[in-house]
Amino acid sequence: MSTKSALAQQLAVVAGFENPRAKLEQYRTPPELAATLIHTADLQGDIEDRIVIDLGTGTGMLALGAALRGPSVVVGLDLDPEPLRTARENHRKVGSASDVAWVRADATEPPLCPGGPTTVVMNPPFGAQAGNEHADRGFLATAADIADVSYSIHNADSEGFVRSFAADEGGDVTHAFRAEFELPRQFEFHEADSAGIEAEVFRIEWR
Repeated sequence: MSTKSALAQQLAVVAGFENPRAKLEQYRTPPELAATLIHTADLQGDIEDRIVIDLGTGTGMLALGAALRGPSVVVGLDLDPEPLRTARENHRKVGSASDVAWVRADATEPPLCPGGPTTVVMNPPFGAQAGNEHADRGFLATAADIADVSYSIHNADSEGFVRSFAADEGGDVTHAFRAEFELPRQFEFHEADSAGIEAEVFRIEWR
């Protein structure tokens, strides 16, 4: 197993969104954060020889991180076809030998029925845009339906919501830790060139 820092270096070549859509909260997951999530999952035995599904994959950061750690197969799913094209290009740049299927579909209604041990990884919308509140709820519901375990990134101070939702769906939060999420300036309403926001990462076992 490579180190977390080595994984972050491998993921640094992953390109972000060419034409990001604010409504979908399309931001490139920082390589360091992606590496932390995937490395943690790997240490828990949740990547190698398992099906890994990246809900709302965007340009493929989490999917490709997982693909570098020996899964049986990876599926990157997103509603927007443009970032999926970039994800395919990123796959070639990263050079993973693992199979990755890129699927255009709604992450809250995925056409998936995994046939084996399954891990979901995801950086769902935080629900920061008006009319998009609690957008991460639908992603968690999908994880509860199709996965044995999931790893997800949420806005800071989401722990109460995530634990409550998991409990209602028969899940249990086993790990929770804070992380820094660096947002570049990419929309007109952004004032600074970049901004760091606090995020939280959760591991949930689903029964």
